Amino acid sequence: MKERNIALSLVFAMAVTAAAPMTAEAASNFDLRERVIGISGIMSITNIDSTITRGEFASMLVNASSYRSIVSNISNTSVFADVPRSHEYSASIRIAAEQGYMSGYLGGNFKPDEYVTLQDAIKGVLALLGYTNEDFTGDQTGSRMAKYSFLELNENMHKTSEEVLNREDCINLFYNLLKADTKSGTMFGTSLDCELTSDGEINPLTMIDNSLKGPRIVKRKSSLSDYLPFALSSANVYLDGEPVSNSSDSIAVAIDSDDGVLVYYHPVSKTVWLYTVGTENEQGRSAVSGEITNIVYNSTNLMTPTAIILDDGNTYELDSTEMQFAFSTYGNMRVGDTVALVYTLSTSGEDNETRTVLDYIED
Repeated sequence: MKERNIALSLVFAMAVTAAAPMTAEAASNFDLRERVIGISGIMSITNIDSTITRGEFASMLVNASSYRSIVSNISNTSVFADVPRSHEYSASIRIAAEQGYMSGYLGGNFKPDEYVTLQDAIKGVLALLGYTNEDFTGDQTGSRMAKYSFLELNENMHKTSEEVLNREDCINLFYNLLKADTKSGTMFGTSLDCELTSDGEINPLTMIDNSLKGPRIVKRKSSLSDYLPFALSSANVYLDGEPVSNSSDSIAVAIDSDDGVLVYYHPVSKTVWLYTVGTENEQGRSAVSGEITNIVYNSTNLMTPTAIILDDGNTYELDSTEMQFAFSTYGNMRVGDTVALVYTLSTSGEDNETRTVLDYIED
């Protein structure tokens, strides 16, 4: 239950304001799409204006498929002359080619560093939905474009068939894919635990379940790599509630801080949440480590604690039954114990701050 509660809180922590030129409604809609795709593990949602190569898109297709759990960083074989086994996307390119998601060129090349066009992308997502060449007669490109429109894969897409895609386009395309029906008639996103809300959008809260792992405090990047069951280079990473590149120097800086980082991860989507211990965020979640100096009880109920005080002098409210039990006489935590807390900070008025505990880990 503790992991599920923090999972729901983590999703809310990821909400950020979208780009200014968008309307408020459009910004909110894209923000939802961005969060869903980030949680899904299909692609990184940083640098959304960057154009996408064919190699990157092959990786996205495989991450959206049932092969996502077996793909590795290195392929055992080289399928295309211009894709060596050591290529970053070699394994994904091999799977995408073998499964008919993408095709190579005459001469045995894949051109992994060329930018992917909309018509290439459409072939890939339709293949994920179960469609093959035999489903399209005559003009294959035109027939696929028609199916793309019929299945509403074109929602919020504003590119012609030969235009190249950027990361924002791919966020929209894969979000539409998750909502679309497969050839057999089931919603594609059910394979990634997607459910629709009453207004027909994907609910990100259902995508993270009790398989969320953590919390754990790490103080070295090597310890983080040892803790995760997947390579950090293939993960979607959030640092203090904000998406960051999995190769960002800010990750190492946070881990090397005095108290390290608190870690949660979701193995299916390969998503990692890091909280710099000791950094207080007014938006989203914060983590703190310290010694419990006092456990506060309400004068009318001496069995149920309402707050704890750490040696930093701050009071941390306990408003859930689970947290109240953990710090009660029946739980494991006592005055003098060292604990790491995940909490939210809310402010009312100039000096009235409330810190509410969401989760904890005993040191």
